[in-house]
Amino acid sequence: MPHPRPADATWTPTPTISDNLPGAVQELENLDRIRHLENQVSQLQQAVTSHAMIDQAIGVIVAVGRMTPEEACDALRETSMCTNIKLRHVAELVVAWGQGESELPADVRDEISRRLKRQDLQ
Repeated sequence: MPHPRPADATWTPTPTISDNLPGAVQELENLDRIRHLENQVSQLQQAVTSHAMIDQAIGVIVAVGRMTPEEACDALRETSMCTNIKLRHVAELVVAWGQGESELPADVRDEISRRLKRQDLQ
């Protein structure tokens, strides 16, 4: 037999895990959304950095090859495809070369040379 409650007492059930489930589910959804947004921010930051490097490489190719920025962009993109090197990395190599920090790898140099109006990358 259940224990009788006094008439003036109000009974409130003890909270259980299932009572908090909607809040817990919402919190998990919020955490997933935060992780997703943090990932997007990271990807956007990387894209901005990559675009800046590619723009600098285009400038190097424009100066060396005496071509338009569009032609220089095409030369970098085609070099990337033909050498199977990511565009961002080709751009890094070209910028380092343009600053006199390193030589262009032979495959990159050959592909870019094919696309330049002047063939003086040696």
